[in-house]
Amino acid sequence: MAATPWISLTTDYGLTDGFVAACHGVIARIAPAARIIDVTHLVPPADVRRGAAVLAQTVPYLPVGVHVAVVDPGVGTTRRGVALATAGGLLVGPDNGLLPDAAAALGGVTAAVELTEPRWLATRVSGTFHGRDVFAPVAARLSLGAPLAEAGPAIDPAGLVRLPPPIVAPDADGFTAEVLTVDHFGNVQLAAPAEHLGPPAATVRVGPPGPTPGRTAVRGRTFGDAPDGGLVVYVDSAERVAIAVNGGRAVDLLGVGPGDLLRVAW
Repeated sequence: MAATPWISLTTDYGLTDGFVAACHGVIARIAPAARIIDVTHLVPPADVRRGAAVLAQTVPYLPVGVHVAVVDPGVGTTRRGVALATAGGLLVGPDNGLLPDAAAALGGVTAAVELTEPRWLATRVSGTFHGRDVFAPVAARLSLGAPLAEAGPAIDPAGLVRLPPPIVAPDADGFTAEVLTVDHFGNVQLAAPAEHLGPPAATVRVGPPGPTPGRTAVRGRTFGDAPDGGLVVYVDSAERVAIAVNGGRAVDLLGVGPGDLLRVAW
């Protein structure tokens, strides 16, 4: 890829320590003209699935560049550090399932390398901070136009670690789906894509799988389609089925979290 000024960062580092600043600093030393977009540093600690979802749903709207993601409970182990080329940019991070969905959102992997070239890394690589010592310096060099092939040996994209697909199970009058994410507002995003929402209906039922019918919800286009405090089932900005409460938090009302199952019936 040609030189690009854009680098994005998505991590679970939080904002109370100096981890993010250290990554910014490493990039600035190598590529002082780089422009950094902080996607988020508040991915729940070690929640690779949440990080993967945030990354995949965000990168299509970012400038073409180098996208670094670090949610890395296996840091310092035998898990690989990788960089992936796609039609829409480069991805850098651990090979733990964090990157493939984002790569697909950018057009699919066209080349992949394992990050083993010592000249591209920090002089001393910490066993617990590869964001600073591996991924940030690699991203900076790639942003300057350095060839991906120089970062390490080519690897087969088919061998990349992938997360198990989330559960989405249609039935005669609805579907059961895994909670994929819960956002800052308490809206519950399901793994089900928009087409699973089915035919228009004035009301739907939302609840755990089983004989209990669940809570009544409005099938709407936006939050205000439900009365104050009411549930609304809608298609969110990522084209997933989601559940919200008008003026409240669906996650609290439904008592669910990522990985739980919900059934939507009409």
